[in-house]
Amino acid sequence: MSLQMMGKAAKEAAYQLATTSTTKKNRALIFIADELEAQQASILAANQTDLEAARAAGMSESLIDRLALTPARLSAIAADVRNVVSLPDPVGQEFDHKVLENGLSLSKRREPLGVVGVIYEARPNVTIDIAALCLKTGNASILRGGKETFATNQVLVTVIQSALSKAELPQSAVQYIEKPDRELVAELLTMDEYVDMIIPRGGASLHKMCKQNSTIPVIIGGFGISHLYVDQSADLERAPDVIINAKTDRPSACNALDTLLVHKQVAAQLFIRLIPALNAQKLKIVAANSALPYLDGVAQLREAAEGDFDTEWLGPTLGVAVVDDVHDALGHMREHNASHSDTILTNDIDAAEAFINGAGSAAVYVNASTRFTDGAQFGLGAEVAVSTQKLHARGPMGLEELTTYKWVGKADYLTRQ
Repeated sequence: MSLQMMGKAAKEAAYQLATTSTTKKNRALIFIADELEAQQASILAANQTDLEAARAAGMSESLIDRLALTPARLSAIAADVRNVVSLPDPVGQEFDHKVLENGLSLSKRREPLGVVGVIYEARPNVTIDIAALCLKTGNASILRGGKETFATNQVLVTVIQSALSKAELPQSAVQYIEKPDRELVAELLTMDEYVDMIIPRGGASLHKMCKQNSTIPVIIGGFGISHLYVDQSADLERAPDVIINAKTDRPSACNALDTLLVHKQVAAQLFIRLIPALNAQKLKIVAANSALPYLDGVAQLREAAEGDFDTEWLGPTLGVAVVDDVHDALGHMREHNASHSDTILTNDIDAAEAFINGAGSAAVYVNASTRFTDGAQFGLGAEVAVSTQKLHARGPMGLEELTTYKWVGKADYLTRQ
């Protein structure tokens, strides 16, 4: 495998995609969705091979859930691709138009980034999401998935490339690094001659490696501790439903709740209502000293140790702390990497505004579950990542976030005086 040859082919494919009509790109996406359904048996068989290998390796059930495909999940992935077809194509859109006194007409026009390199771990749906969004925006992509989903990703990329051929687009528009060698990742990170952006989707160690070693701009996303703060004015009858949904709807997801913060004035009342649900969901509670007096009756409980509130649990564990007020909650969040998805339950508009303004998260909610931080839920069709940095995109990255722009000036043989 030659990454240099892959990069060269991707750059050529990106040029072709940049000049491809929306109709033709949409046709390719429809073919991908159709092929996903037509090839369901082979995709699920490959996924079963990965699942068996993961169990043999002792992988936790929460991580296995991240890599598992089912007929329902595969149908949902195909539906997301069709949703991308229905979305407006941002490429070619002009905005910020103005005419100068000298007659020069200026505007910004959206165009593809070029070639996007994405390094990700045990989530095979990412393969399809990236391919769909990149194709819609005229970007070529080079993908490197984790070894945990190697068999699944090979079949998925075959499906994608078959659809590209049917649409008369280059197969090199979506390429997959078929060897899991770390050396190949290191090489990809320095291919600035061909690759325009790197997007890592995984844990903190992957993000750190990319930031430290890449000669290509990197979008950091997908990692961050998600918090939910219950304010003293919250509706305590309805709050438990939101808390349980944020934690248990899909515990292995990056937008699942990691830490519950509760105002001291309502802690006793809330936990009387919440503890039965915590036990019913078989959640393991890791409690700060401030919360321990309120948690009698919790079936699985231990005192928090150093580093627990800096842990993205990705499973059935929940950190709990009791705080003085919204500002104390925000202080806890600043200390413990609140950069992904955070929410406040409150009926106090001032507390809500303080939380929105003070939270450094990519997505902030008032009276809603953290589980909504998702490209499909946001109406973006899918997402290539959830960016938790501040440039150039934040939150779920959809179509517009995969474009840049150029200035376009038009005049009547104008010269500068």
